[in-house]
Amino acid sequence: YPPSQGEGELKYGVTYTVWIPDDVKTIRAVIVHQHGCGGGACRGGQTAAFDLHWQALARKHHCALLGPSYHQPEGADCRLWCDPRNGSRTTFLRALDDLSQASGHAELAHVPWCLWGHSGGAFWSSLMQTSDPQRIVAVWLRSGTAYAAWEKGEIPKPELSAAVFQIPVAFNPGFKEKMHARFNGAWNGAASMYQAYRQQGAPVLFAPDPHTAHECGDSRYLAIRFFDAHLRALGDAATSGPIPRATTQVEFALAAEEFPTLEGVIDGPIKIHPDLLDAWKQYVQTAEVADDSPPAAPYDVRVAALAPSVNEIRWRADADLESGLMQFEILRDGKTIARYPEQPRNPFGKPLFQGMSYHDTPETPLRLMRYVDPDVPSGDEHVYQIVATNGAGLSSPPSAGGSSL
Repeated sequence: YPPSQGEGELKYGVTYTVWIPDDVKTIRAVIVHQHGCGGGACRGGQTAAFDLHWQALARKHHCALLGPSYHQPEGADCRLWCDPRNGSRTTFLRALDDLSQASGHAELAHVPWCLWGHSGGAFWSSLMQTSDPQRIVAVWLRSGTAYAAWEKGEIPKPELSAAVFQIPVAFNPGFKEKMHARFNGAWNGAASMYQAYRQQGAPVLFAPDPHTAHECGDSRYLAIRFFDAHLRALGDAATSGPIPRATTQVEFALAAEEFPTLEGVIDGPIKIHPDLLDAWKQYVQTAEVADDSPPAAPYDVRVAALAPSVNEIRWRADADLESGLMQFEILRDGKTIARYPEQPRNPFGKPLFQGMSYHDTPETPLRLMRYVDPDVPSGDEHVYQIVATNGAGLSSPPSAGGSSL
């Protein structure tokens, strides 16, 4: 969508990319992965919808995965888009309507949303929660919120209806932001909003990352579990009417010495979704979440001869919901001939097959599930199999074989 100088319209251009699982007949919700402020964040958002790990969450719950990318010029005012009242909400709704028609999924324009936001994207998400609470399943705020800005009078304070305080919200600042000269506002804003919403009885969760500052780090390993728990409550509900919510919570008494990152924010016991308690405790203490389940085997292995003694192998694989995908092992005739990528990387957390940016999105260029075997022994037919390894280092069974004939 191009920029507009019209009254109340979005001053920057924006591109929306949606991914919809192939076998989904009816979409139940839209998972919005909203980047933050600045040119780098906007570029990072371009790959959000292609993230195999977030696609696994969308596939499980029959959701669409939406990755907006604003065309904010470097140094320009981010609030011209991250405050949705400046036109980005209207354009977002228009995009959902247009994408519903283009995709053949008319329900896309009306189903509920899961909002994930980083920095300026969290600012945007916290305001969307106030304008459209009836549309929202849950919200994850990574290193940002608009709460402090509206409390200080920097932006108009939104109406906080009773429905706003029914929405599960997770606050996920980086602990190193607390004393950071530039980013301490992200910590303070999250802590203040958590306390204020908690006083209103809202089902809020404070989940600081002990290892990071403003980068997203390994937050996805708890964020995806958070949305998974709340999307399960949505179930097969119709795409209109009140959103079914998980109402069961367990009370957990904190031992302050075990949770130093919570000091000054939480006093007394917390209430939390029972399926998240163990993962939350692990994350706020270590920034990791345990996973003892291996990924599913890859499938649809295809082999093509590119030249004498050179074969191209392609395959498909679904990311592990808990830990994503780290690497593939290539087998020829039952023996390992390569690992792909040979050295998976991620400067901000656990190594992943697609890599990961500061913004919790895949690196570019997007890596394909493709390997070229350059030294194929001549003679008999060769059978290739693929083994997937998830982010926890657990391996799948080998895939069915693909033949070189």
